[in-house]
Amino acid sequence: MGATLRALRALVLLLGFYLLSLVLLAALVGVDIAAFTWGHGPLVFKLGFVTVLLAIPVVRGMLMLRTPKGDDGPGIDVTEAAEPRLWALVREVAAAAGTRAPDRIRLTGEVNAAVSEDPRLLGLLPGPRRLYLGVPLLIGLTQTQLRSVLGHEYGHFTGGDTRLSALVVRGRVQIGRVIEQFHERADGKVAADRAKQERSAAKRVARGKKAKAVDTSGSGAMYRVMAAIYTLYAKLYLRASLSTARGQEFAADRVAARIAGRDATAATLREIPVLSVSHGFYLDSYATLGLSARLLPPRGEFFGGFGRLLAAREQELERLRTELPEETEDAYDSHPPIAERVRRIEALPADGRAADATGPALALLTDPRRTLAALEDAVLTDEVLRFGRATGWPELLDASMASGLSAARTPLHQALAAYTGRPPTLAALLELVDDGRLWQVADRLPLSPEASAARGRARREFARPVLRRSLRTMVLAEFSARSLLSWEFSWSRPAEVRLPGEPTAPSGDGATDPEAALEAALDAALADRPDTGALRALLPPAPQPA
Repeated sequence: MGATLRALRALVLLLGFYLLSLVLLAALVGVDIAAFTWGHGPLVFKLGFVTVLLAIPVVRGMLMLRTPKGDDGPGIDVTEAAEPRLWALVREVAAAAGTRAPDRIRLTGEVNAAVSEDPRLLGLLPGPRRLYLGVPLLIGLTQTQLRSVLGHEYGHFTGGDTRLSALVVRGRVQIGRVIEQFHERADGKVAADRAKQERSAAKRVARGKKAKAVDTSGSGAMYRVMAAIYTLYAKLYLRASLSTARGQEFAADRVAARIAGRDATAATLREIPVLSVSHGFYLDSYATLGLSARLLPPRGEFFGGFGRLLAAREQELERLRTELPEETEDAYDSHPPIAERVRRIEALPADGRAADATGPALALLTDPRRTLAALEDAVLTDEVLRFGRATGWPELLDASMASGLSAARTPLHQALAAYTGRPPTLAALLELVDDGRLWQVADRLPLSPEASAARGRARREFARPVLRRSLRTMVLAEFSARSLLSWEFSWSRPAEVRLPGEPTAPSGDGATDPEAALEAALDAALADRPDTGALRALLPPAPQPA
């Protein structure tokens, strides 16, 4: 569908909103006329009051003539003087796409790239353009792949998508505002009726009468009916406008293939979902690791560490690139499934341009470390920026694990506190084990219905894994509290605990492995005939009061 037809569709959809609103207003006026013609008494005036209340949200939605300006979101703007190589590539790809380059480049912390334009007269006249580039893309993509990303975004410029979006967005916002107002009025009516009925019930109770049950099931019904009418049109509006958006994505992919090559564009489309998943994992497992301890990674590493993760897990990520995510097409999604986009690009004729590996896109920045540090200041909240800074990732891991262990509240903590009525401690637990009362504590563990119904030895076998995990956590917390515990940091695998006295390398001198010793001590403490001696021998002595 060409830009002219898409503009016509967007205009028709927007006019449909006004037509629907006029029809509803006419219906409300017709109700008033009929009521005043054939009705009489206070009911007529009450009906007129209700129709006016219903008309207010409709009129307000129709009179919203200006689309709200969107927020740029957290990020940093980079000038051509500060980043000449990045701007040079941006301008080069714009020229290849046959479109005007953006007026601003904004770096963000997301795995995403986007363009926007502020057109005038509902898209009839062009306006300032912006390019948003996620730094995680710069970290994970090559320069050739970045060309493909830019070519795709400029495809939206050449297709007029960004200028036509003013019409589409305006309709979405106006319909959404009307629906929201009707729901707010309905909720307000429910709250008012509930309060009124509760006051009435309180008065009846005060007079010694039985209070009536509060029933607001019919409150705000007319408001909800009006909201439902607009919701039906909103679904039609979204399905029609987003189907066009999906076509625009396919067209933009073809522009990217023309500029960067078929193979490079297909490789880029495969890479972006991998980067998205990897970045989410990185944020959860690494970048925000120390938040519980109020500690941040070294300066610039909050975003910069992502590159280390990608390099360390290259083989694992390569398998993900060959397995495209399985998605079902959603009528309300502006982007088609990535597998379909890759299939269409790979079906294009070969153009003789291979997806050759080039330098990392991050190298286009004049001073990447400075930019990554500045992005932290722009993206992170003021509260988080006041946290301390670790000197390295191992320190961040140690602090995080120490904080987590000190705050751990396992099922055994809860059961022990319920049994003793005192704060749960490892020393108190070991005393109960020595007294033969471990399984009385275990009876208070939260177990599955099947485990709770079991008796005797079967119940113990259900409870033993829960006890073991919780007891191990309590022991590690005791080591950590005495600063005797450390963790081995790794970008390629989960962190591993290092217990006191553990050999740093395999040895054949018969040295006891502390990890194996701990596992054996836990087994002994939780045996049918418990023995805490081995576990007590591993624990550091309690500090003596001064």
